[in-house]
Amino acid sequence: MSQFFQIHPENPQKRLIDQAVQLVREGAVIVYPTDSGYALGCHIEDKQALDRIRAIRRLDDRHNFTLVCRDLSDISTYARMDNTLYRLLKAVTPGPYTFILEATREVPRRIQSKRKTIGMRVPENPIVQALLEGLGEPLMSTTLILPGESNPECDPYEIRQSLEHAVDLIIDGGYGSFEPTTVVDLTGEVPEVVRRGLGDPAPFEV
Repeated sequence: MSQFFQIHPENPQKRLIDQAVQLVREGAVIVYPTDSGYALGCHIEDKQALDRIRAIRRLDDRHNFTLVCRDLSDISTYARMDNTLYRLLKAVTPGPYTFILEATREVPRRIQSKRKTIGMRVPENPIVQALLEGLGEPLMSTTLILPGESNPECDPYEIRQSLEHAVDLIIDGGYGSFEPTTVVDLTGEVPEVVRRGLGDPAPFEV
């Protein structure tokens, strides 16, 4: 049965954050809140945890995972960005966006797409930011959309009923949003808004 941490959404308790970070380092699969809905996350190098997430969401090998990052310096380690892209992302992060970028060699091959791209996020959520600060590296992640559903899970108590035997930790940071992130593909010559969500797509529409 999973642990259930109630963490303050604006002033996360350091003791609980430290425990969550340790669990991730030990191979845990966690459920955590973002600035949109809830998400599933694990350590970036943990293949077994990744396979557990695939099983929970019934994902195939083609599914693109996202690296959730503290800031743009993390993104630049794992994705290729020129100065124009950097300025564009700096203007809209942190925020409810997922960016598809060309992956660098730092990204484990098993989470890259066949196009050698990777999804990147810098969420504006104090709990996630505290987790990432403690980890010192990105969190491998995917939106928590249960099989047969189309929207992200947003109620931590309903998530507990559904997944308490499938994950190691559920972080209750309050109710999330039904709306997912806005997804923007930045691998071409011009940005392409792949999915409209919480983030304003206007900065990427030419």
